[in-house]
Amino acid sequence: MKKKVKITILPNKKLCPKGIKIYGNKGENLCDVLIKNNIKIKHACEKSCACATCHVIIIKGYKNLNKIKQKEIEILENAWGYEKKSRLSCQVFLNKKNIKIKIPKYN
Repeated sequence: MKKKVKITILPNKKLCPKGIKIYGNKGENLCDVLIKNNIKIKHACEKSCACATCHVIIIKGYKNLNKIKQKEIEILENAWGYEKKSRLSCQVFLNKKNIKIKIPKYN
């Protein structure tokens, strides 16, 4: 049996007001795991790394995720609330380590 990866989501007024803990599998796409767990994060470009609507900030576990690519960096630089540890959830693949994320107010 695969060990589940815990994803702690900090409170977001619209998407999960109280915050939540959800679980995914190593190798799964973060955006897909969020959607599968009824976190209605926007993904206007259908997860093709062409917009920033699925922008998240990795509070804990950033170094354990797949390496960020230049195209993702360029998209993120225009995202509302961009931070040093911002990622597009459609480009993040879970590793075996738990993560904690924040979904910006405007996504």
